[in-house]
Amino acid sequence: MVELTVVLADDAVLVREALAGLLARNGFHVVGQAGDADELHAAVDEHKPDVVVVDVRMPPEHRLEGMRAAVEIRERHPATGVLVLSQHVESHYLPALLGGDPSGVGYLLKERVASAEAFIDAVREVAQGGCVVDQQVVAQLMRTRRRDDPVDTLSDREREILSLMAQGRSNQAICTQLVLTKKTVESHVRNIFTRLDLLPEPDDNRRVRAVLTYLRPWSEQAYRAGLPEETP
Repeated sequence: MVELTVVLADDAVLVREALAGLLARNGFHVVGQAGDADELHAAVDEHKPDVVVVDVRMPPEHRLEGMRAAVEIRERHPATGVLVLSQHVESHYLPALLGGDPSGVGYLLKERVASAEAFIDAVREVAQGGCVVDQQVVAQLMRTRRRDDPVDTLSDREREILSLMAQGRSNQAICTQLVLTKKTVESHVRNIFTRLDLLPEPDDNRRVRAVLTYLRPWSEQAYRAGLPEETP
């Protein structure tokens, strides 16, 4: 297995060291650590990692410096995955972070990461071009969905399953959580692909494409408007 490279950004040294140790024990190579946005940009420019794990609030003002850096990294280094790991659902920059093409991006809430294994799986998923988003972040996105969204054609159960897919759940995990048989979940997933008009393609993963459709709630015009002004 190819060793994936990571840059960690968090102003808490103990948090960084704990995450670095966890990632190293699970086959990742932590090539850099940063305590603020400037250090983060420098590390990414130097190492061009497979993925960055970044907190939302960083020095000097501990507001949105990390989130803004995450958006800038996605623009300047599109091959680098970005996983936001925070205590807060910060909606101010969500359109810029997840708008357009949210492949290779994730947003997890620290207190809701169920296990070290779940965190490792999320980092690997984002590094490899997938998308993993916490349920609370998904709920925030759903409140701002655009009209005539293709997801509106899904049934309630199909939207529930697609929401879990967006959180990185496998079919087996969805079976367990929703107390459904494997055959039932597979049937719903096929229906989701059909309703979203996702035909089989040799170079595409329909599961990822379905999640990207689900997480694209803003019109292209809104996305092209650019980054919002930062607010307290």
